Amino acid sequence: MSMTNYTASPRSGAMAMASQSEPKIVELPPDTDTNAPDDAKIDELVSQWEKLRYVPKAGEPELPPQLSQFTEKSTDEVMKELNRLPFFMTELDETDGDKGENAELEALRQLAYDGEPDEVATNFKNQGNDCYKAKDYKNAIAYYTKGLEVECDVPAINVALLINRAACNLELKNYRRCINDCKQALLLDDKNIKACFRAGKAFFKVERYEEALQIVDYGLSIDAENASLKQLKKEITDKQQQIAAAKERKEREQKLAEMKRSILANSIKMRHIEIVRTRDVPEMLEDAKIRLEDDKDYQSQLIFPAMVLYPTIDEFDYIAEIGELTTPLEILEMLLNRPREWFEDPKHKNFTVKKLQVFMETMTGGLVKVGKKIAVNEALMNESPKAPLFDNALRLYVVPSDDVDSWIGSWNKQQALSKRKN
Repeated sequence: MSMTNYTASPRSGAMAMASQSEPKIVELPPDTDTNAPDDAKIDELVSQWEKLRYVPKAGEPELPPQLSQFTEKSTDEVMKELNRLPFFMTELDETDGDKGENAELEALRQLAYDGEPDEVATNFKNQGNDCYKAKDYKNAIAYYTKGLEVECDVPAINVALLINRAACNLELKNYRRCINDCKQALLLDDKNIKACFRAGKAFFKVERYEEALQIVDYGLSIDAENASLKQLKKEITDKQQQIAAAKERKEREQKLAEMKRSILANSIKMRHIEIVRTRDVPEMLEDAKIRLEDDKDYQSQLIFPAMVLYPTIDEFDYIAEIGELTTPLEILEMLLNRPREWFEDPKHKNFTVKKLQVFMETMTGGLVKVGKKIAVNEALMNESPKAPLFDNALRLYVVPSDDVDSWIGSWNKQQALSKRKN
């Protein structure tokens, strides 16, 4: 049994036939719309539009009265007018555009306070909660504050407003305000766990650990298994232990440093070494320090810097550290280990170990010759004449033998003393 497919043409009403084995498709004309409404429906819609359309009568404006006031205004001016309507408002405008009050906005504000105090406070609380969920903490605080200003007689509502405002203040790091809100909440509800937790957290943030621990322990006395309070208590006690350990370590370090200073001072005193301070300290000696080779053993070798002056050629060398058992000979051998070109300079002609003599300045402002083969501590410990350290450093004057007499003759004892601090 064969079947026949039919395709109807809506325009002509003609019918084409095709067998199942050889189907034929009859194309519709290009301007045909199978979903278009019929003429009767179109006419009905046009009729309704005509009834609603504004058609000015004689003497009436070309635009509807509601729009005619905008014909002479720019786009910006029209947008400003719309912004005064609460529905279209994108920024707060409390005027009517003529320095008067925005009546629509004021009416909406009054609606916020329409109802019983507990209803109004609850409404502000809900708005604050919405802001809190959106992390808009400042506006949330504003709503919670408005709710509290209503002064409703329902303690539960006021407690909720206080602890919610405390949560916002905690997020904004207004820790003292958070603490005050929690205190007020606990005056109304002394078993409020959230108030205990938030106050404890705020106390912790301002490093008032004892108070933080007290409020958290109080909360745990109400709810011993509260996970948040238990975790916060652990953070507080851990921090207290860290602080105690750091304090103990600092005290230990201070005692050790004091012990080392005492050992060093006694070591210098036992050697009868004097230290003179000068008025014009050389830059490299501003932070000069004396130390012991073993800072816990007063008998170990003293270590200090050295200034080696060559007064006849107005030059000097600086040595960062030498030991008290070092000899002037060892110092000279180290310093004169220089390139050949240095000795070719005429002013360095006599600068050889054999042709140089070493002197130190005494406590009285004079000079004393120092043997090149004796340790410098012998000169420092010698009672008379007494040669001191200057600004925590050894000071040696090195002069060629040929120039010693003229240099000593030019030495001014009073001038030397005037350079020292009293």
